[in-house]
Amino acid sequence: MKLSNAQQRKAGVLCHISSLPNSVPVDPLANTSSATGDLGLSAYRFVDFLNHIGASVWQTLPINMPHADNSPYQCVSAFAGNHQFISLEKLIEQGLLTSADLTIDASQNRPALFKKAYANYQQSGSEALKIAYPSFCRKNSHWLNDYALFCILREQHGFACWNAWPKKYRDRDKTALDTFKKVNHDALAIVKFTQFCFFEQWHALKSYANQHGVAIFGDIPIFVAYDSADVWAHSELFKLNKHKQMTVVAGVPPDYFSATGQRWGNPHYDWVKMRATSFKWWVQRMATQNALFDLVRIDHFRGLEAAWEIPADEPTAMNGTWVTAPGDALLRKLTNSFPDSVLIAEDLGVITPAVTDLKDKFALPGMKILHFAFGGQDDNPYLPQHITPNSVAYTGTHDNDTSLGWYLAMPQHEKNYLHGYLQTDTPNMPYALNQLALNTNANLVIIPMQDILGLDSTHRMNTPGTCDGNWHWRFDWAQLQPVHSRQIAEAIAASGRVVQH
Repeated sequence: MKLSNAQQRKAGVLCHISSLPNSVPVDPLANTSSATGDLGLSAYRFVDFLNHIGASVWQTLPINMPHADNSPYQCVSAFAGNHQFISLEKLIEQGLLTSADLTIDASQNRPALFKKAYANYQQSGSEALKIAYPSFCRKNSHWLNDYALFCILREQHGFACWNAWPKKYRDRDKTALDTFKKVNHDALAIVKFTQFCFFEQWHALKSYANQHGVAIFGDIPIFVAYDSADVWAHSELFKLNKHKQMTVVAGVPPDYFSATGQRWGNPHYDWVKMRATSFKWWVQRMATQNALFDLVRIDHFRGLEAAWEIPADEPTAMNGTWVTAPGDALLRKLTNSFPDSVLIAEDLGVITPAVTDLKDKFALPGMKILHFAFGGQDDNPYLPQHITPNSVAYTGTHDNDTSLGWYLAMPQHEKNYLHGYLQTDTPNMPYALNQLALNTNANLVIIPMQDILGLDSTHRMNTPGTCDGNWHWRFDWAQLQPVHSRQIAEAIAASGRVVQH
């Protein structure tokens, strides 16, 4: 599972779909924090930008449907795509909507537009769509049917967590669900059709990217949200009590990002039950991810060796225990099922020799973050000279400050240490750090879009351990000046990372 073409040095850019510019009208008097990029024109323009600068990888965050906090790491399904990313303009091109539908009011009420698109599909959809949609439903029935049920039940119960639904629905009484399906047939079909639209648009974009020499690099959270279709439909695969409530939750102990740790609140897997099914749910999940992406990062990879279990009544992540997981058996299963899969291990945080051994056994590239490198210790594994080829190097990730913000806030002794590497006391930041990352031995180097644009801390994507103000960052094409494109293109070329097609 090494990076494909292991001897070929590559460069990529980290930019989530939500961070893309969007041409859909927005009410200037409304709260636009929920506005998001999509799979429309800007996504294709971004591929062209990557191709222009010599980047051959586009890394995104998870593309599933988030909860109200908008975190892509807490989603209502590990399979379903985020319908906010569906390009309304692309639906117009397909004849599923008209330009008159994209008024400011209507474009902010996307469910109504998807309902209209489904009605138009039924009335006058093309022959190709009439074949493709039922085929999509059949192929994805193992998750799609439960996801549609979950969405409509959730809506009809005021978006309460599934554990608070009437017992017949909470416990998935077959007679009750069969009746619900009949009564809500059209509503369920709209949910499924919306997912069809997402996957059609995604695969069209991925095809365009691949044709232009750009691979799509995805990200899957190791855990799933408790309030999700996955836990509701497969509660037996998670550590829940007889009332289907969590007794332990996931997170990480105190680390670089948080003095009290991170209490994520996800349920833990019942690995005994998972193993008894030959990891069927995980295999299905990875099959979906491999169809969506060319490379896949497993977020919090160390949780496949051991995960931090926190009692559910603990307010922080400080009091917990490490509980082992069957990562070896799971990765063997995934390797055998998907021999061409390219997996990346997010091996940050508290990493033990056992985690490293597991990663190395399957030859998985790990991550190297330059923001972690310059504390002053010469044996720091993130220092440029310690970065090995089978790695993915970053200036920073979505959880870090922007590189300019990071640099401005650095203690002086760390700045001095960094200046030694850069051989100047007045580096042009963040571009000097971009170049330093690109010059490492890592086969793949990823630069966040904020660092290409030279943006400060106000453009940070996420601050771990906080709940507000995250996941909303978007750039504007007007910010991308010719000098930005020239700087990163020259840096990629100078580091020998332009892939010849």
